[in-house]
Amino acid sequence: MPTFNQAYWEERYKNDQAQWDTGTVTPPIKEYIDQLSDKTKRILVPGAGNGHEFEYLVTQDFKNAVMLDIAKEPLANVAKRLPELDAARLIHADFFEHNATYDLIIEQTFFCALSPELRDAYMTKAHSLLAPGGKIAGLLFDFPLTEQGPPFGGSREEYIALFGNLFKITMLHRAYNSIKPRAERELFFIFEKK
Repeated sequence: MPTFNQAYWEERYKNDQAQWDTGTVTPPIKEYIDQLSDKTKRILVPGAGNGHEFEYLVTQDFKNAVMLDIAKEPLANVAKRLPELDAARLIHADFFEHNATYDLIIEQTFFCALSPELRDAYMTKAHSLLAPGGKIAGLLFDFPLTEQGPPFGGSREEYIALFGNLFKITMLHRAYNSIKPRAERELFFIFEKK
């Protein structure tokens, strides 16, 4: 199994091997963002890749949204698309070493791109980054967990077992408005920090 470090991800982006990139904000996350009324929320989009969800947050005037990625290439891509954006909102860092406080974490393909042995660490780190009552929301893949990836799969039952101790499972259901290649393979979720 390859080491999913900065060099690995840089290579994937440089060689246009980001097959998970939809080229735009995905419908389930767009619909969720459209329901958020508080534009001052502190929002993190980790492992954001080419940052379509983050870009949508910016265009919807969420002033305290930031994106984080371990690879520089996708951050540079976002900077080109949003030349007026404050560069401080594009964080080049390892998610597991990042320290700040957020009201919301938007999850789009990052969790399922991590080696499965990092899932406990992800859940613990996400919990530590959230303010009391903070939420993590987005999409998780719903197909059998394999050693082939990324992406790596998972199931509703696995996610409940993993997140249930530190988070209230507010919502976890099959996304009805996934893009066609992901139809019947995504779960939309909202988990609230306990």
